[in-house]
Amino acid sequence: MVHVLSSRVLLRPSDPDASRDFYGKTLGLSVYREFGTGRERGTVYFLGGGFLEVSGCADGPPADTLRLWMQVEDCAVAHEELSARGARILRPPVQEPWGLIEMWIADPDGHRIVLTEVPSDHPLRYRP
Repeated sequence: MVHVLSSRVLLRPSDPDASRDFYGKTLGLSVYREFGTGRERGTVYFLGGGFLEVSGCADGPPADTLRLWMQVEDCAVAHEELSARGARILRPPVQEPWGLIEMWIADPDGHRIVLTEVPSDHPLRYRP
């Protein structure tokens, strides 16, 4: 059995500066650590229970296989704040049939990010 102590998602953006600007300023993620210089510079952000590392540079166009899921306290507030900061909103907040409230945004490379709100009465919060 593998005993995982920590984890992070590694993202190789086509434009590292635009991605750092998006994750650090637009989303407002806090920096855990930074390393290196130039285009190979890396920035690791806190991502709730894990980390997101933006480092290096993509060798080609981004694949449509990465999705990030981030739970937020309030999707409506996140929608207002991110819209004001110029984030690309793919879909405003909607309550899904399974009870979660979800909105979709995209980073500079088009990677989809789902922001999810778990309502206080949802079974994910409390199960008797």
